[in-house]
Amino acid sequence: MERRSFILAGASAVLAGCSNRWNVGYENGIDGEVSKNWHIHAVQVIIPSALTVSNANNFAPNADIVWHGDTDATSRRQQVASILREGISQGGTGLQGPRSVNLRAELEKFHAVTPASVARAPGAVHNIAFVMQIFDDATGRPLSSAERIQADLEAYVGAAAVTAAVQGQTQRVRVVEHIAQVTRGWLGDGPDQRRRFAAIGR
Repeated sequence: MERRSFILAGASAVLAGCSNRWNVGYENGIDGEVSKNWHIHAVQVIIPSALTVSNANNFAPNADIVWHGDTDATSRRQQVASILREGISQGGTGLQGPRSVNLRAELEKFHAVTPASVARAPGAVHNIAFVMQIFDDATGRPLSSAERIQADLEAYVGAAAVTAAVQGQTQRVRVVEHIAQVTRGWLGDGPDQRRRFAAIGR
């Protein structure tokens, strides 16, 4: 019991210094009166080579890409690219207009929580940010400015994480759904997801 108390106290001490204000936010978004004339033809996801990757299983790895929610053999870059593409694609399915457009997203940060945090941290946050822009499919002409999107999400830890996973709400499912909702709001095709929240996390 004493060792467990020491571990939890250590986790709290480490993460308490990382208690912060998080947000789902962007500057403007797309006017729904404009986007209703579009349909998404393709989603391109760019993972810059300069982004750092960590597979360390501690409370707050120092890297741009931290992800432990997939068990396949693909690289972390491929895994987070797949998540981002899937979420954004889902977020754009409601657009059924006549004009074909392409959406390009460039990742800035995908810092999800580690198994160590899920098991022992008092709280955690998936810290995600990317830049999105719309282009005309036929001409390649930009139809929007490049806009930075912050898509932070409270993570489940401890018993809540176990319960969520049993119900099918794994980290991957939750993050994909969250990115879809944020994308839908940014495109002016769904509720505005922008908000700020305080939570313990990196």
